[in-house]
Amino acid sequence: MAKVRAPELSGRAWIGSDPLTLADLRGRFLLADFWTFCCVNCLHVLEELRPLEERFADVLTVVGVHSPKFAHEAVHASVVAAVERYEVHHPVLDDPELTMWKQYAVKAWPTLVLIDPEGYVVHVASGEGHVEGIGRLLEELVAEHEAKGTLRRGDSPYVAAPPRPSPLLFPGKALRLPDGGLLVSDSAHHSLVVLDEALQVQRRIGTGSRGRRDGTRPTFAEPQGMALLESGHVLVADTGNHLLRALDLTTGSVETVAGTGQVWRPGDPATGPALETNLSTPWDLAVWDGQVVVAMAGTHQLWVFDGDTVSVLAGTTGEGLRDGDALAAYLAQPSGLAAGTDRLWFADSETSALRWYADGEVGTAVGAGLFEFGHRDGPAAEALLQHPLGVTVLPDGSVAVSDTYNGAVRRYDPVTRTVSTLVAGLAEPSDAVVDGEYLLVVESAAHQVTRLRLPEEVLVVDGVAQRTQRPVTELAPGELALSVVFVPPPGQKLDESFGPATRLTVSASPPELLVEGAGTTTALQRSLVLAGDEGVLHVSASAASCDIEAEHAACHVTQQDWGIPVRLMEGAPTALELVLNGV
Repeated sequence: MAKVRAPELSGRAWIGSDPLTLADLRGRFLLADFWTFCCVNCLHVLEELRPLEERFADVLTVVGVHSPKFAHEAVHASVVAAVERYEVHHPVLDDPELTMWKQYAVKAWPTLVLIDPEGYVVHVASGEGHVEGIGRLLEELVAEHEAKGTLRRGDSPYVAAPPRPSPLLFPGKALRLPDGGLLVSDSAHHSLVVLDEALQVQRRIGTGSRGRRDGTRPTFAEPQGMALLESGHVLVADTGNHLLRALDLTTGSVETVAGTGQVWRPGDPATGPALETNLSTPWDLAVWDGQVVVAMAGTHQLWVFDGDTVSVLAGTTGEGLRDGDALAAYLAQPSGLAAGTDRLWFADSETSALRWYADGEVGTAVGAGLFEFGHRDGPAAEALLQHPLGVTVLPDGSVAVSDTYNGAVRRYDPVTRTVSTLVAGLAEPSDAVVDGEYLLVVESAAHQVTRLRLPEEVLVVDGVAQRTQRPVTELAPGELALSVVFVPPPGQKLDESFGPATRLTVSASPPELLVEGAGTTTALQRSLVLAGDEGVLHVSASAASCDIEAEHAACHVTQQDWGIPVRLMEGAPTALELVLNGV
């Protein structure tokens, strides 16, 4: 196979290093991580990369290529804040025009591209869960290039920014305590804090260092949502650890009550004993109908925790916006929960939607899908949000939405089915708590909780509707040869011990874009027939592999969803190749 030269590094600005070129990195391996900070799967890959970066520190440079989905993510200051928030300790190239995305033919977040010391692309992987395989590949390639004399060992070009002195650092969620205090998840300080009436830190729970230790000197990792239990304990979504923790407010002692610390992967059980079942980025919690509901952002689902077991309440793990029967519904990174009188409200962040669950059904109050967003008030069917993270039920039964990327708190009236704006000009609001005639709003990017009076008159904003701007893939109308590349990592083989090892699902928006070829099959190649002008081709692929030579072979399931904007044009390509794992 002919070698492919890696395109040059180009973008708007560098974070964490001086500007870099491929020539600067010649002799080292370069792993380009195409990510965007709204994407929970991208956050998982950041965690996966940490041990790989440490293990190959003298021969590997990781460069995060930030390729925004939402308008807010294209603002340079927002990217700088995200790098600090998620403790990204490698250079990041801010690429708001998606120049690198186009040059490297990337089709999905996250995508990893490995470039060898001579400047050639040697491996591509879409989705999460690939880092172990990349580590095995690096072992082989390091030895190969050392023998050739093309490997140059040395230090990373990354330069750490000075720490920010701040009582709160990217706080996430807030909870009113029985004694009137306010408990806030101080996410980037990896701790919880109790604020007094003046919204100043009164007490801190946690050491401030990332970890997962129980007891009276507990450690957390990016905690988010909290719920008050009948016992008086507080249940905490320990998001970065993929755990649920129980906090005794009197003693300050913490106990892990759900999760193993390992992230849930396709093929893992989603029902079972709480302490034996993997979770995936639990983001918020709410007590609803006598049980604790978990916004399981990493699996695009709602789960239930009953104290001993966990199970799925809504969602299939498919990412999107589909209402109806809860167990057949599509969700997209649910990140905020609030119990109403007759339904459970949730912020479905990736579809920029306010949605609800009740009586085994999922519905949508505001939101149009994965690619539609904006700041527009009025009738709910026409209103738009931008990546909301929080919901709060107000005393009159309406719902306040922490419309994070619009920097606003919005109000949805379920009686009139209209949306208005309560306040704008905030810094990434992520949650709010009612305090009499005030709202206590968590302004995450301002590192504070702000007390705001509920306005007597609301604003009505007629903003511009926006779409996620990704390069459109031009394809010819008619027959299309679709193929997904999957090559097992070194030391693994396709696992067909329980049936076919691969699975491919294809659909389209609008549905009439796809005349033939929709549905699910086991082969990773399929012939489609396309018609119309433009739309989005939805492709989901998975592959199972296991270790070849091991006494207790580990098995792995790799899965990725692509939403590919396409435009049909005569003379355009009649084939589409997507890389799940391989060259």
